[in-house]
Amino acid sequence: MTGLVVEFCGEEHLLAAGTSFAAGREADLVIDEDNVFLHRKLVEFTHDQGFWWITNVGSRLSITVSGGAGTLQSWIGPGVRLPIVLPAISVLFTAGDTTYEIGVRTDLPVFETVADPMSSAVGEATLGAVDLTPSQFRLVLGLAENTLRRAGTGASDVPSNATIAARLGWSITTFNRKLDNVCDKFSRAGVKGLRGGSGQLATQRRARLVEYAVAARLVRPEHLPLLDDTTEDSA
Repeated sequence: MTGLVVEFCGEEHLLAAGTSFAAGREADLVIDEDNVFLHRKLVEFTHDQGFWWITNVGSRLSITVSGGAGTLQSWIGPGVRLPIVLPAISVLFTAGDTTYEIGVRTDLPVFETVADPMSSAVGEATLGAVDLTPSQFRLVLGLAENTLRRAGTGASDVPSNATIAARLGWSITTFNRKLDNVCDKFSRAGVKGLRGGSGQLATQRRARLVEYAVAARLVRPEHLPLLDDTTEDSA
């Protein structure tokens, strides 16, 4: 039997096959008991048919699962489960204005990861299949700044539009226009959760963009100095 290690804020839990373990506001792993937007139980880890599984047991929130240094990413909706096939993965989700990250490790993965010698250089504005202008890249970086400055797993706030606009030296109108353009680009590239009805997206699309960009390692801590680069273009 292989075990599973679930880590949050430096606290590790070793799970044995035949057990289940849930994370949420009132669960085996208490993520944040004061966040009313967080489900009492959102993420559940179980062992079944020779695999460890992650199940979204919530009713509204989605979960982003990333592994292989950003080369694998899945977006899990309520009621969906995913097998754990890599030696280490990150589980990210957002409730209200707060993004949380849980680390997961297993000693008997199905697949092994291989380092990518062609990983993007600092400042490169091509993110996967999406070409971003320098100012659009800085927007994504500004959204993810709090998460990238956090050490290890834990919680981080998603900044408001006004906060990021001020951080980047833009008007709120400029920020909103650029955010629309960035979300459209990623949506066309197949990233889910960045489009929807008006009023539904104000917080959710910012959070989803952070989850995707951080989990896929499109923005990383070494990129943060670019936030102070005022080189702009018209996009």
